[in-house]
Amino acid sequence: MPATQRSSLPATLQRASTTYADASQILTKATGFMSEYDFTLNPYSGCGFGCTYCYAAFFARDAEKRDNWGNWVDVKQNAVDLLSRPRQQAKLDGARIYMSSVTDAYQPVERRLNLTRQLLEIMAFGAPVESDVNVQSSMFAESPAASYGDSGHSPKLVVQTRSPDVTRDIDLFQQIEANGGRVQINMTVTTDNEDVRKRFEPSCPANQRRIDAIQQVHEAGIQACVTLTPMIWSDDPQAFASSLLDTGIERFIIQPFKFTGGKFVAQTRDGALQLMAELLDCHPHPKVIEREYMKRYRDALSVFRGTLPNLGEERDGFAPPF
Repeated sequence: MPATQRSSLPATLQRASTTYADASQILTKATGFMSEYDFTLNPYSGCGFGCTYCYAAFFARDAEKRDNWGNWVDVKQNAVDLLSRPRQQAKLDGARIYMSSVTDAYQPVERRLNLTRQLLEIMAFGAPVESDVNVQSSMFAESPAASYGDSGHSPKLVVQTRSPDVTRDIDLFQQIEANGGRVQINMTVTTDNEDVRKRFEPSCPANQRRIDAIQQVHEAGIQACVTLTPMIWSDDPQAFASSLLDTGIERFIIQPFKFTGGKFVAQTRDGALQLMAELLDCHPHPKVIEREYMKRYRDALSVFRGTLPNLGEERDGFAPPF
C-alpha cells in the first residue's frame, strides 16, 4: 500500500479552528436531496473552505456556528473505529454512498489528519487488523500505522469535492473498483472567471487546479464528473464548455445559484447575495438579483446543453450514477 502523498494546498487556506469529538454514526441513512443513495458519509462537520453561498451552513447545530461557517471544523475522531465495526462493514458492499453531503472530505485539515484516506482504506482493504483510532495521536503520519486485512469492499461511491487533493487517493479508488465496486469523483467548478471565484470562494483552490485534478482522475481510469453547482458566472460559456471537454470528461451536472429555500433546500447566504448584486451591477433586492442572474444563467445553460454531453440538471443530475 503506497504511503499517503502530501498535497499542495497553500498553507494560507488552513485557518479554520479544529475541534475533536466522537460521532454516534459515520454511515448516515440518506434523506432529502440525497435520498436515492443508501448512505451519506461525512468525515467532518463544518468546512474550512467556507464558500459564501454554502447551503451546508444551514445545518450547523447553532446560530454561532452558522454565522462563523468556514472558520471551524469538527473532526469525527472515532470515524475509523465506527466504520471498522462488523455491522458497518456489512453495509459497505454494494451500498450507494455519497461522500460528502454537508462538508468537503478534502478540505485543508485533511492534509494533516488523513481521516478521509483512512476511511477509504477500510473500503479498499477491509477493517484494520490493529488500529489506534484516536485521530489526534494517529493521523498525522504520512502513512497509516495500521495494517489492513485482505478483504476489501465494493461500495458504489460518489465523492464530491472542490479540492485537487482528491488525486492523492486515486490508488484507493482503483482498489475499490478492483474489488468490484464503483467510484465516481465529482469536482465542483462554479465559474470560468478567477476573480469571481476569489470573491465567492476565497479560501478554495483555483479553478484551473481543480480542472487539472479531475482530468488526472479521469486519465487514471476513474469515472469523473464536473459539477457546475452552483453555476455562479461565465464570461464565455462556449469557451468554458470547450475547455471542460478538453479534459476528456463526458459527465457534467449543472444547477443555478439558489436565492430562496427552506430547511432542507440549498439556501444562499446574505453575503453571497450582496456579492451577486455587485457582480451583476443591479439593485440589491433579492428579486431583482434573481431576475438578472437567471437571464444570464439561461443563456449559458442553452450553450452548455448544446455542447456538454450527459449534462444532468439540478437534483436529477445528482442521482446515483450506478
